[in-house]
Amino acid sequence: MGIREDHNRFRDIVRGRIRQNFKKYISHGEMIGKREKDFVKIPIPSIDTPRFKYGPKQMGGVGQGQGQPGDGVDSDGEGAGKAGNSSGEHLLEVDITFEELADILGEELQLPRINPKGNRAVDSLVTKYTGRAPVGPESLRHFKASYKEALKRHISSGTYQAENPIIVPIRRDFRYRTFRRTTKPHANAVVIYMMDVSGSMGDEQKEIVRLESFWINTWLKRNYKGLDTRFIIHDAAAKEVDEKTFFSTSESGGTLISSAYKLCKKIIEQDYPLSDWNIYPFHFSDGDNWSGEDTRLCIKMLQEFFLPNVNMFGYGQVESKYGSGQFLKDLEKGLPDEQKLTLSKIESRDKIMQSIKEFLGKGR
Repeated sequence: MGIREDHNRFRDIVRGRIRQNFKKYISHGEMIGKREKDFVKIPIPSIDTPRFKYGPKQMGGVGQGQGQPGDGVDSDGEGAGKAGNSSGEHLLEVDITFEELADILGEELQLPRINPKGNRAVDSLVTKYTGRAPVGPESLRHFKASYKEALKRHISSGTYQAENPIIVPIRRDFRYRTFRRTTKPHANAVVIYMMDVSGSMGDEQKEIVRLESFWINTWLKRNYKGLDTRFIIHDAAAKEVDEKTFFSTSESGGTLISSAYKLCKKIIEQDYPLSDWNIYPFHFSDGDNWSGEDTRLCIKMLQEFFLPNVNMFGYGQVESKYGSGQFLKDLEKGLPDEQKLTLSKIESRDKIMQSIKEFLGKGR
């Protein structure tokens, strides 16, 4: 029990360190790209456990040796090297699950849990194996961990023989897998990201979208058992692409936002029955559109198809010195009281955290 308590205490310390630096992680993306299956590697300042340090024997102690009170302390020789102005702190990479990451995100932004719609919104119990313990049922005995404990005991007691390496575990060597049961929503959801890739959307604008979409996905995965992700890019025409292409493509020319909305509608109608799926379209742009007529067509599609059928529709306007920002103003004017339409102005990386709260803070 002591080991498990120490491990839980360590995890609490790690969570505290992550929370202290969470805004930095969101805006600079240290952990994105370090995903391994269900874990994310996060760099945090190293955590040292306080301990006593003993010096060599027969070297005297405090107040011992020659000299009188008030004498100065002499130093033999001079130090080498130049003074520095940077911290000597080292970084430690810790593994954290998406669920823990999403919980920290929810706590920091005070996000409400989502109430999924549709007949798939049924909770199910999920068993997660979380560690090792010296007691447990025989069916959960971890043979590799038990063998390691036995090997350590033989080596420490001096009975290990390299030429005859027979290791016999005894009762105190046995290790068992520990688990916890959590309730996980059974509903399915799809997130459809649309992005303007015309020439006015530069690398910095795309990076803001990349960071924000990562954190949106992290939160939605916490609320849904199954999460599909689709990507659409557009300038004057729209096409579906993979994730890598979505964040690296740059085009030039005009912008017809309705082309992306039409393709998004087609994907939903073909692949995601409205009664079974929770649907989250997100559109990112710098706010330029080819014409007022196309903007009116977009508003009509939002009114007639998207808003009656999706959980929410998010429009994020990324600040660009080349973009007019007119599309957000037109949406505010044309759809002033639509609860499912969430508008967010993302002026810089520092506004990503606020934008995520605007998108996900309603719990839809």
